[in-house]
Amino acid sequence: MAWGVSPRRQPSFPVQALYELCKRSFPSPSAASSSPPPADVVRSISSLMDTITPADVGLRDYNLEDDRGHGFFDSNLLKGSGRLPRWARPIKYLHIYSCDAFSIGIFCLPTSSVIPLHDHPGMTVLSKILYGSMHVKSYDWIEPTVLASSQPARLAKLHTDDVRTAPCPTSILYPQSGGNLHCFTSVSSCAVLDVLAPPYNDDAGRICTYFHDYPFSSLSAGRTKVAGNPDNYAWLEAINTPVNINMHTGMYTGPTVQT
Repeated sequence: MAWGVSPRRQPSFPVQALYELCKRSFPSPSAASSSPPPADVVRSISSLMDTITPADVGLRDYNLEDDRGHGFFDSNLLKGSGRLPRWARPIKYLHIYSCDAFSIGIFCLPTSSVIPLHDHPGMTVLSKILYGSMHVKSYDWIEPTVLASSQPARLAKLHTDDVRTAPCPTSILYPQSGGNLHCFTSVSSCAVLDVLAPPYNDDAGRICTYFHDYPFSSLSAGRTKVAGNPDNYAWLEAINTPVNINMHTGMYTGPTVQT
């Protein structure tokens, strides 16, 4: 199956348009090559995601978290419960659509919550911050592989380390570039619309692995040389024990995608 975007009727709402564009653009993994989608395909999807608002996906726009700390939740659901401590408020994942070729969903993060450093093997990911602010830190592997001598850690180069606030352009990561390994920390209550192509699939080898990052100087001991500022590099070690993330599945209340 070839990559491509053919003209179609105008969908009635943005999420339907996103689904239809992804459906036309992403072949099934069995038919796709190992290379990422062509640049024009990614640009088309990114441009469409840039136009999507919280209201388009059934969310209220909380650029500033209310003083009860309920984030995107309707405070009426929590009346009588008092203020919830930040650690008790889970990240919510709102599922919109998924198939073998791609998935669409939304992560809703209360203030100060964290999605730890993780990878996206063989995947292209487009992320659009719908509201709020988050700190994004991301890396790409150094090729050819460079391993630490003292422990099982691999060298990576910093790609992004900054705060992004809505409205901002859709970010894109690729299998080997663009910050394929990333972590999110919410500065304020925020929501992120994600398109994964293809999505995680353990049977296909697309397994989500979490990592701990160590400063370059901590494991190098002068034996490894890098180009430029050493602070732009880090050693990443896979976390083999289960990572406990306070994340629950929420209810998507936006327009239903018609397949």
